[in-house]
Amino acid sequence: MRRYISSENTSSQTTRKLPQAAFLESAKTPILPTSFLPGIRRSRQRFRMTQSETPPSSDGTRRRDLLATGTVVLGCAGACALAVPFVESLKNPAATSLSDRLLDVDLSSLTPGQDMTVRWRDWPVFIQRRTPQMLAALQAPDHLATLRDADSKVLQQPKDATNWHRSVRPEYGVLIGVCTHLGCVPSFEKPGSTPEAKGGYFCPCHGSHFDAAGRVARRAPAPCNLPVPPVTFLSDMKLRIGHSAGDPGFSMSDIQQI
Repeated sequence: MRRYISSENTSSQTTRKLPQAAFLESAKTPILPTSFLPGIRRSRQRFRMTQSETPPSSDGTRRRDLLATGTVVLGCAGACALAVPFVESLKNPAATSLSDRLLDVDLSSLTPGQDMTVRWRDWPVFIQRRTPQMLAALQAPDHLATLRDADSKVLQQPKDATNWHRSVRPEYGVLIGVCTHLGCVPSFEKPGSTPEAKGGYFCPCHGSHFDAAGRVARRAPAPCNLPVPPVTFLSDMKLRIGHSAGDPGFSMSDIQQI
């Protein structure tokens, strides 16, 4: 809105435009009719009251608030009560059925130097048949010096697998195929496939190396050896995963890192 100032001349009437600063100032400050002022004052008073004072609530409003709060508390308590048995079932193998906890595997097709992968309780399980050369490499002093936990002091296996080959029988290695760093699945390095390959495992995600017994290299990002599940040999060529005859009380919940 532009404003002009009139100036009278003896001969004619002319107009003169305000300077720009004065025009901007007039645009910023609106001119309201005086009839609006009482309403504005009342609105400001009501705004101050709502900011500084809270009108007392009625009994009905208080009852509704109490009921709403009680409903939320009971709902949270019920959710926690349901969550506890669910979490415990994940930890406790006894909470799953027997068929889920036990898996019988036929080893007759597994030749020396090869490995196979089966699925047990939603985990990949690596089963390898070790050659005499692979077993000798596991005991080499220079190799042991490169391992973080060569003697399997960290609880990552049952008692009957707490040995230099980390298995019930030296010829067969059975490992949970989950890297203890971030849960990736390592790949098997078949002996002779590369000059460094000696039947161990390599995790491509962040470069962790494990030997044929699942023992992690000292400089690897993975903190622990690969877990060993409880196993029992039903015969020379039949393996049962899920139960350890040498350590019957062992549970996967005892594993420190998986």
